[in-house]
Amino acid sequence: MNADTPVGACLNCGHAHPSRDDFGGLVRRCTSCGLGWTVRDPTTTPARYDLDYFTGGGYDDYFRDAPRRFEAGRRLRWLSSITRPSVLVEAGCAGGYFLEAARNAGYTATGIEVSHAATTYATQHLGVPVRHGYFEHIAPTLHADIVCAFHVLEHVDNPRTFLHAARHTLTPGGWLALEVPNIASAAATRLGHHWPGLQPEYHPWHFTPTSLVRLLTATGFEVVRQDTAVFRYYMPLRYRIRHARRLLPADWLDVRSPRLTHRRRGDLLRVIARKPRPGRSDR
Repeated sequence: MNADTPVGACLNCGHAHPSRDDFGGLVRRCTSCGLGWTVRDPTTTPARYDLDYFTGGGYDDYFRDAPRRFEAGRRLRWLSSITRPSVLVEAGCAGGYFLEAARNAGYTATGIEVSHAATTYATQHLGVPVRHGYFEHIAPTLHADIVCAFHVLEHVDNPRTFLHAARHTLTPGGWLALEVPNIASAAATRLGHHWPGLQPEYHPWHFTPTSLVRLLTATGFEVVRQDTAVFRYYMPLRYRIRHARRLLPADWLDVRSPRLTHRRRGDLLRVIARKPRPGRSDR
């Protein structure tokens, strides 16, 4: 919670709405907007985004070319369906694969990454421009037409501070593209503690479609597009076919469809929002 939020209040709502335990007490959820926050163990050491995190501790394929380039291409096609090549900043760019794809597609792309290991990999292995540090600290020095943050907002200290920094960076009419785990997904309900998007040691925040849209609106953005995707969305077609007997039944159970996207029930929550132009509800 930030300094302006009353103790016990929801960061999103700003009022002391009741909250309830979820995931066996690992998470508290606001009963009004659905925003969740991890109940921290004070004896736990803070998460470290070092080399071990990217090669085994958190996401053990972050530095593997094939899956990450496929993922980057998927995200770029999604973004390009509503934007055109321009100046782009990616917050939390990890190994730099999305920056590489964006640059190859004609975007002027720069990354910001808090992990020294990931920054080194992106600059030396892929040759993409990445600044090492926190987006919230570096953003005031930048201007961009697009800010992207894929699986970043659930990691930050304060989502409001992050979104205000993104809004400051964007030109009027600029675009914000976000992706976070969807704690309201059918799979999260079904799998409980075993849901891959939970990761309480790394994710202090947990979003639903309602809470994320509400947060974006409260921080001065206009939400243009929102949907969800299943984890299978980022698996190549050949892999999905080879493992169909394992993957399809669970997705069918969760989203009632073989499709890779769903309005609200998928694992991954995706939003494209826009900073209003002057004179259009700009705050």
